[in-house]
Amino acid sequence: MGPRIFSGVQPTGHLTLGNYLGAVRRWVEVDQLRGDALFCVVDLHALTVEHDPARVRRLSRQAATLLLAAGLDPERCTVFVQSHVDEHVRLSYLMECTASDGEMRRMIQYKEKSAEAARRGESVRVSLLTYPALMAADILAYGTQEVPVGADQTQHVELTRDLAVRFNQRYGETFVVPRATHPEVAARVMDLQDPTSKMGKSGQGRKTGVVYLLDEPEVVRKKVMRAVTDEGGDGGVVYERGARPGVANLLDVLAAFSGGEPARLAEGYASYGALKRDVAEAVVEGLRPVRERHAELAADRGYVDAVLRGGAERARGMARPRVDAAYRAVGLMG
Repeated sequence: MGPRIFSGVQPTGHLTLGNYLGAVRRWVEVDQLRGDALFCVVDLHALTVEHDPARVRRLSRQAATLLLAAGLDPERCTVFVQSHVDEHVRLSYLMECTASDGEMRRMIQYKEKSAEAARRGESVRVSLLTYPALMAADILAYGTQEVPVGADQTQHVELTRDLAVRFNQRYGETFVVPRATHPEVAARVMDLQDPTSKMGKSGQGRKTGVVYLLDEPEVVRKKVMRAVTDEGGDGGVVYERGARPGVANLLDVLAAFSGGEPARLAEGYASYGALKRDVAEAVVEGLRPVRERHAELAADRGYVDAVLRGGAERARGMARPRVDAAYRAVGLMG
């Protein structure tokens, strides 16, 4: 058996092409095959900001169904929903008791999201500040060794490592100290209308620069054909991420689906229009199996429910002994 791997996705929006190429496809093709892997819809994290309860519930089911549609196999890995396993919340409080206020306030995501809430005139929830303690609990509850994450989550995994070491030093060896892994992803997909920003799923409205996994083929084509290229592009199609981020983004996506090199692919195009048409078709065909399998699974709610129930049971069995041990270690009565 390979390393214990844990990763998760928040149901804060519809899953995108960026989520698929940046994380989910690797979970399917690599991580579930090489280790004892757990993949979690981290629904509790969606409650740190203003949210619509029905939407969170709907997006949680959709995310879980899409993970299965993309190819995660419940016979090979554990797929579950965070709130179905009480150990996450039980351990989160112990992590809050281990972390310091200063550590939490230094988290970049807290600074950014709290500033954003202030701009909108909204109050900032305490859970937004303590969210990294819950993330640490998500990871440490399972004896996780590897956490595949993007660069934006590295700081949280570093904090998780610090909390594990500190807890072990204070109360005795309880937790495995995990490490962040930064697998080479097929593409870091950027917003088609703003190629300097990551293609993100958060937010209430559907965005014209974001390709969602469940977009109809015609919608995908329209979004790709309207993608921003770059000013001053009379020199033909050239792969220059710094100078021409829009074209580079399209070439990265094409390379992710074709297996080619972006710079080499660029040599085959005399116009942006031809490039966009090929990218649109590559995305439509690349996502077709996921969309079709999602439709089948969405029509079979009983199967998805059974997978999530079984996943939560398996996850609980892994987490409970370690969390019980942590409770005893800090001095709580068994």
